[in-house]
Amino acid sequence: MDFKLISPFSPTGDQPDAIKQLVDGVNTGLKYQTLLGVTGSGKTFTIANLLEQIKKPALVLSHNKTLAAQLYSEFKQFFPENRVEYFVSYYDYYQPEAYMPSSDTYIEKDLSINDEIEKLRLSATSALLSGRRDVIVVSSVSCIYGIGNPEDFHNSVIEISVGQQISRDVLLRNFVDSLYSRTENEFTRGTFRVRGNTVDIFIAYDDFASRIIFYGDEIEEILTIDPVSCVTIEKHQTQRIFPANIFVTSKKRVNQAIKEIQDDLFLQIEAFKAKEQIFEAKRIEERVTFDLEMIKELGYCSGIENYSRYFDGRKPGTRPFCLLDYFPDDFITIIDESHVTVPQIKGMHGGDTARKKNLIEYGFRLPAAADNRPLQLDEFIRIINQVIFVSATPADFELQLSEGIVAEQVIRPTGILDPIIEVRPSLNQVDNLMDEIEQRVKLTEKVLVTTLTKRMAEELTKYLTKFNIKCRYIHSDVETLERVEIMEGLHNGVFDVLIGVNLLREGLDLPEVSLVAILDADKEGFLRSARALTQTAGRAARHLKGKVIMYADKITDSMQKTIDETERRREKQIKYNTENNISPQQIVRTAKSALSELNQHSKNKVYVENENVDFAADPVLKYMNRDQIKKAIDSARKKMEKEAKTLNFIEAAMYRDEMIRLEEILKFKK
Repeated sequence: MDFKLISPFSPTGDQPDAIKQLVDGVNTGLKYQTLLGVTGSGKTFTIANLLEQIKKPALVLSHNKTLAAQLYSEFKQFFPENRVEYFVSYYDYYQPEAYMPSSDTYIEKDLSINDEIEKLRLSATSALLSGRRDVIVVSSVSCIYGIGNPEDFHNSVIEISVGQQISRDVLLRNFVDSLYSRTENEFTRGTFRVRGNTVDIFIAYDDFASRIIFYGDEIEEILTIDPVSCVTIEKHQTQRIFPANIFVTSKKRVNQAIKEIQDDLFLQIEAFKAKEQIFEAKRIEERVTFDLEMIKELGYCSGIENYSRYFDGRKPGTRPFCLLDYFPDDFITIIDESHVTVPQIKGMHGGDTARKKNLIEYGFRLPAAADNRPLQLDEFIRIINQVIFVSATPADFELQLSEGIVAEQVIRPTGILDPIIEVRPSLNQVDNLMDEIEQRVKLTEKVLVTTLTKRMAEELTKYLTKFNIKCRYIHSDVETLERVEIMEGLHNGVFDVLIGVNLLREGLDLPEVSLVAILDADKEGFLRSARALTQTAGRAARHLKGKVIMYADKITDSMQKTIDETERRREKQIKYNTENNISPQQIVRTAKSALSELNQHSKNKVYVENENVDFAADPVLKYMNRDQIKKAIDSARKKMEKEAKTLNFIEAAMYRDEMIRLEEILKFKK
C-alpha cells in the first residue's frame, strides 16, 4: 500500500517549495540533495510530505537514540496506517572486549540487552522483507553495524496456510531452525509450546502469539491469540513467521564455518610460532578451540559475532551485512542533522579497528574478527540509493555532494523570526550578563549561557548563585539521568539559567528561552565555528523576543558569517510575514513531570503532559494499549511474588516499584 499522511496541517511558508523541489529531484534521479531547514521550520513534516509523494521505502538516520525516538514518534503520528519501525542499538549497557598491552589488561565484553528494543529491531527487518513498500525505518548509526545475512534471514521465513499439508513435527523443526525455542513453562517472545494438535508460537517481533491447530497432518486453523489469556483476536488464512533472531543461519553454513575457523586457527598458530610468539599461539588455540566446542554443542558462543564472516559466507576483508542490505534497491535515505551524523558514521570504523588490532595481535581473536565492523563512510555512500541531507547548517561534505542543489526552508509556521544578534565587549561580560538575566527572570523567561570550558561553566554557576540567580551547569561529565532532570528543571521553572559548554548536544529547543549568551565568542575553534555559532543562536529561535549576545573583543570570520546568515534569514522571514499578514505566535508548552523509568534496565524517562503520557523518549510504551499495560502490570506482580517467595526482597521491591509506576501510567492511558 502507499503512504498515507495524516495531519491537521497543510504545508506553509517555504514548505511547499521545498517539498516540490525535493520530490522533483528524487523523481529525476538525483542521488544527493540537501534540505536546509532552520530550527522550528517543520523539517520532519516536509520529509513526511516527500515520502507520501515519492512512495519509496525510507531509512531516516539520526545521530543518537533520543532524537531517533522523537523522530519515530513523529513519523508514527504522521503515518498511523503504515509501517514505521525503530532500529537502534539494543544494548542498555555495553562494554566492548578490549586489551591494553601497556598494562597487560584484558577487558571482557559485558552487556545488557533491552528485550523491547530487540523486538523492534526484528520488527524492522521483518517489515523490510515482507514485500511492503510503505516502510519507514528510523535508525541510529546502529544501522551500519553488522547483522545477519538477509538471504539467510529470508530463507528462514516460515509460510503457513489453512489446508496446508505439513507434519506437526516438521513445522516444529522449522521453528527451531528459525531460532524459536520450545518451552513447557514460561511462554515468552521467541518461544513455542505444544498441546496435542495445537501449537502456540509467541512471535519474536510482536506482542501477540499465533495458534496453529492441526487435523492430522493438515493445518485446520491459524489464529492470533493473546499470549496471557489465550483469547482469540483474529483468524487468518495464511501467515508468514519471520525468524526469532537477526543472526539466523543454516546448518550447512554452520558446518562450513566450523571448518573454515579450524583452518584459519591453524594458520594463525603457525604465524605466531614463526614469530616466536609462543604465548600468543597458545592463547589463540585455547580460546578458539573452546569457542568451537561451544558452537558445536549449543550453536553459539560468547563473542560469536567475531566469527560473523564465516557464518555469512563472506570473503576476508569484505564489509559485513547491515540493515541497509534489507532494503529494496530503490529506497531513499534521510540523514537528519547531517552535519553531525555524517562525521559520526565516518568515525565509527576507526575506533573499532584500533580496538580489534590489539585483540588480534596478542592472540585473543582471529584476524576474521576485524571483518565484524561498522561500515566505512565510502561503503555507506555506495550502498545508499538516493539521500537527502537535513540540517540547519549543512557541512561542506553534504553541500559538495549535492552540487548546490539545496532546498531552503527558513520560514516558520509560527511566524517567529530568527533571533537578533548583538556583539558586546568581553570586558565586564559577566556583570552585563547578570543585568540581562535579571530582565528575563522578571518576565519568567529562560537563559542559556555557553562557556569555553567545563571549569568555566562550574565557576560561573557558583558566582551567579552567590547573587541569588537560580542556575545550573551541564556538560559531558554530568550523568545522563541527571542531565534529564536538569532539563526538566529548566522547563518547569526550578531554575532560570542553564550554563554549558556544548549546548547543541542537549537538543535544547525550549520555547521559554529568550536569550542565548555566548561568552568569549571570538575564541576561534570547534565550538566557536560559524556552524556551531549558528546552531547555538538557533536555541533562541523559538521565542518571540529571541536574542543572542556574543561577548567578544573582535568580530571573527565565523561570527560575521553567523551574523550575516541570521540577518539574511530574518529579512526573508519578515518579508513573508508582511506579505501574508502573519503575526508571529509564541509556542507554549505545558509542564512535564518525570513519572518513572520503564524498568531497572531502561534509562528512558516517561512523562505526563496534559493528562496524557508522552512517550517520545520511549517508543515502546506509547503504542501499548490499556490491555497490554495491564498485562505488563500482571507480569510485574507475578515476578514480585516469585522473588518474595525465595526471600529475594531487593528484586521483589524493584518489581513492586515497576508495577506501581505502570499503574500510574495506566491512569492516563485512554
